[in-house]
Amino acid sequence: MIMVRRMFWLALVSLGLVTAATVSWNDPDPMARLTELNLPALGQKLLVVMLAGALVLSLLGERFTHILQSTLVWGAVAVLAVIGYSNRTALRDTSTKLLASLSTRSTAAPAHPVETTGSIGKTRSVEIVRGRAGDFPVPAHVNGAQVPMVLDTGASAVVLTYEAARAAGLPLEFLSYSVNIDTANGRTRAASVTLDRLAVGNVIERSVPALIAQPGQLKVSLLGLSFLDRLESWQVRGDTLSMRGYP
Repeated sequence: MIMVRRMFWLALVSLGLVTAATVSWNDPDPMARLTELNLPALGQKLLVVMLAGALVLSLLGERFTHILQSTLVWGAVAVLAVIGYSNRTALRDTSTKLLASLSTRSTAAPAHPVETTGSIGKTRSVEIVRGRAGDFPVPAHVNGAQVPMVLDTGASAVVLTYEAARAAGLPLEFLSYSVNIDTANGRTRAASVTLDRLAVGNVIERSVPALIAQPGQLKVSLLGLSFLDRLESWQVRGDTLSMRGYP
């Protein structure tokens, strides 16, 4: 009988929660709606339900457990079906807004750097959008080879990883690592070289001084001031890096 009583009270609580959820869903001000209810009449109805439940408990005994389980299951299914149908418009609108929000997020935070180039007369320019990590991923080309870089205004020169230098066809066997540089792994030495051609979009510079880090000392190449200082102008405004080369 203890289990039966617990299930009876569970049924009443569940019914109350479903009712409250339904009122909150359909009414923007459920507390105001609650004050409009006839509380004495509602109390009388609840008392009748409780008395009827007690009578059923005394008549059916343990059989009530199985009956109540089936009733709760099918009752919950019916209540959910009614709520879903009556709020089908709100559910459809919510689904539409959710899909629109996901679409907006996917376009607002691109997985790859966004690059736009322009040419007004003979002016060359490029714009790059800030990446998800907070830096500016630069799709550069060194001597015709694609070399991913990140903007580093604190670097006095362009710094290539050993792997990027090899991809660009630089003579690694003749390098002399004699320049001290600071990296995320601490202070190390780099080799000084001159890049024949460094291009970011249609902004192209030739004979650019650069450094090559020793193997394993740098994870990504850096676009430093030895390239930026050659431009007509460059600036970071908000989430956009703008670079303009000389005609």
